[in-house]
Amino acid sequence: MKLIKIAALAATALSILSTTVSAQEKLTMWARNTSEAFMPTVIKAFNDSHKTHIELQIVPSAEMVQKYATAAAGGSAPDFVSLDLVYSPSFAKAGVLEDLTDLAKSLPYFDQLSKAHVGAGTYEGKIYALPMSADASLLLWNKKLFKQAGLNPEKGPSNWAEIEDAAGKVNALGGDIHGFYFAGACGGCNAFTFMPLIWASGGDILVDDGKKATLDSRQMHDAINFYRDMVSKGYVPESAKTDSGKNFFGGFATDNIGISPIGAFAIGNLVKNYPSVDFGVTFIPGKTGGKASFAGGDNFVVTAGRDHLAAAKEFLEFVYSVEGQTLLAKGGSLPTRADVATEAVKSLDERYQVATEAMKIGRTPSSPVYNDIINSNTGPWKQMLNEAFFGPDANAPIAKAQENMQSILDSSN
Repeated sequence: MKLIKIAALAATALSILSTTVSAQEKLTMWARNTSEAFMPTVIKAFNDSHKTHIELQIVPSAEMVQKYATAAAGGSAPDFVSLDLVYSPSFAKAGVLEDLTDLAKSLPYFDQLSKAHVGAGTYEGKIYALPMSADASLLLWNKKLFKQAGLNPEKGPSNWAEIEDAAGKVNALGGDIHGFYFAGACGGCNAFTFMPLIWASGGDILVDDGKKATLDSRQMHDAINFYRDMVSKGYVPESAKTDSGKNFFGGFATDNIGISPIGAFAIGNLVKNYPSVDFGVTFIPGKTGGKASFAGGDNFVVTAGRDHLAAAKEFLEFVYSVEGQTLLAKGGSLPTRADVATEAVKSLDERYQVATEAMKIGRTPSSPVYNDIINSNTGPWKQMLNEAFFGPDANAPIAKAQENMQSILDSSN
């Protein structure tokens, strides 16, 4: 009897030990190097206050998609990934991601989470990804150059005519100064900053749950002609034509650009690294007004087949807490939970308040073939814009892109 009792006690002790080890087991997570300013801080704060621990690995952004796809196929993928939200549908379609629908809907503030992120993370009615970090596209103007050009330095443009008028007056200052800047050879950059012009004017890029392309629209023609006009008048430096994104932020940071559509990430960067640049922040407007924003950033996903939903929920509840959202904001990410966004950025530069409002109206096109139609250097979106902005004619590139994009979408269904 004593031996039986000892064995029973040993089994109980072993069970308790096993449970404790399990509770403290380190889970693995990958995040893009674009989040290196805040993800290590968030993970450390979570690990310091929870039994569940996460081991973070930073992966170069350009390598993340291929690296995760390869690891998932080979069974060596991490438990969690902070993934560019535009790639959520493709991984969901491939069966790589765990279904988070029940987890998502169990969160009492689910309806306050970034709708763009949740939308991109939803595939065939199920939620496979939830917001991790965020950025929103905005319009920045240089107050010093506005003042020198005789413009009101405290008032940003609210429609296309005001943008072009202000760009022209700033451009007239001469020298190395130009009125407007955008990275003309960067498909992703122009998805982020050019699509809002279409949305704010009542148009769209994809409809019917991402199955139909709507590039050849009045709004697209108007927006492209708006850019073409500024290019032809010399308001945009020639270097924009070949800028693949390397100077996406740097153009405005030179203090020689009057207006540039860019992201909220620029606010902290300018304040910290370019304090001499006096700038204002406003929304990207439509042709006659209105406002829109592209919601960028990352989604949180769980690799399929991993029994870690409880740990995932524990981590997400921390991320979505005021503490977690504040840590994200201080590190350069916009809050992803709307009802605590104001609280999360209250200690930051006041221009972040505009960014949080832009985030609330942010949109993200959702498609399993997003890379093929938008980001790819040989894809229809990038080809169309570069040819239409800088070429002899806009109509042919738009028509060609409409046909090619629809063909890619049809073949993916």
